[in-house]
Amino acid sequence: MDRPHTLDGTGALDAAAAGVYGAHTSVACLDPTLTIQQVNQEFDRRFGSPAEDLCGRSFCDLVHPSVRQPLMQQFSRMLEGKRHRFATEIITLGQDTAHTLPLTAMAVRGGHIPDVATILVMLPAADGESADSGVVVPRKKLLSEVDARILEGIAAGVSTVPLAARLYLSRQGVEYHVSGLLRKLKVPNRAALVSRAYSMGVLKVGTWPPKVVEDFVK
Repeated sequence: MDRPHTLDGTGALDAAAAGVYGAHTSVACLDPTLTIQQVNQEFDRRFGSPAEDLCGRSFCDLVHPSVRQPLMQQFSRMLEGKRHRFATEIITLGQDTAHTLPLTAMAVRGGHIPDVATILVMLPAADGESADSGVVVPRKKLLSEVDARILEGIAAGVSTVPLAARLYLSRQGVEYHVSGLLRKLKVPNRAALVSRAYSMGVLKVGTWPPKVVEDFVK
């Protein structure tokens, strides 16, 4: 098992992260409660806020609600000493859109303290994003309450007739809402609808039965 790194001094932020995504990596330093304590200039640029506005916030506030739960589970295992580094994909929240990005997190200890003192989180520099970095969707309310429940049912594999009974709709009513969902998400069938909903962050990751993120419900 890898051991936690030791970080001495604030100038080590960029040096510690340079080997992950390059010299201009976006880096934040979190305390064990996942509160942002320090960021570099690239991190400022990525989230469009000065350091004084970012520091003191929970890092989880900067990621899409659909990925917060599995991300918290990863951090919890790190703080319990079960791992000292992990890499995953997250959906970050910007001013008007969300992006899917790779994230690397690294446990850091200070001096002779055996417990994790700090967690470094590293993202690619904002200028270095490729076309497939995944512009997701403007954060707007896409679905009615009925649409949301139908999407959850489809994602859980519930067919039209039991879904209609569950929601007190006719079979034709369910099909009408499904057709509307296909148009809204610009997909040809139900399988693609579920896949697209997950890729957009409309459905929560790591949750069963499937659940729509409330941010998308009118």
